[in-house]
Amino acid sequence: MRIVGGKFKGRALVTPNGQNTRPTSDRAREAIFNILAHADWAPNLEGARVMDVFAGSGALGFEAMSRGAGFCLFVETDEAARGAIRDNVETFGLFGTTRVHRRDATQLGARPGSQAEAFNLVFLDPPYRKGLGEKALDALVSGNWLSENAIIVFERAADEDDFVTDVWQKINFKTYGAAQVLFLKQKIFNS
Repeated sequence: MRIVGGKFKGRALVTPNGQNTRPTSDRAREAIFNILAHADWAPNLEGARVMDVFAGSGALGFEAMSRGAGFCLFVETDEAARGAIRDNVETFGLFGTTRVHRRDATQLGARPGSQAEAFNLVFLDPPYRKGLGEKALDALVSGNWLSENAIIVFERAADEDDFVTDVWQKINFKTYGAAQVLFLKQKIFNS
């Protein structure tokens, strides 16, 4: 697996061994970032504060950093995945602009004081068909992790039930093989 765009384009990503992670394909990542680069509703990637939740290999967060994001917080509980993320941080020289958070994404709690600014772009790639993404969305809102107009890029199984909620507006969606990617924004922002 490689970075598909930006200053690290073509460089390999370390991925965790085993079957515990399901990295977003290069093709899907490239399509996601093309949408983010051209949509009028998308935040500017230059200097963006990004969260990669259920980070796995961290491919989405590293792709954002390659394309100019200013900071990325990787949220992951799996030890091997966190090790791969740390290896990639070292390889790409991203100390000081990244952080790895060992926390259950469905129970994030309040945004800590060390994360002074809220996040304007969140990648959410939970295990499929377990309802964990929906719980993580609730945790992001209740913990005040999101800035106003934050965009969530939520990857789910293409065959899951339609995503309907009173809190989130589906701005766009695309299907890539077995994956469906939703682009979401809060309907009503509570600061």
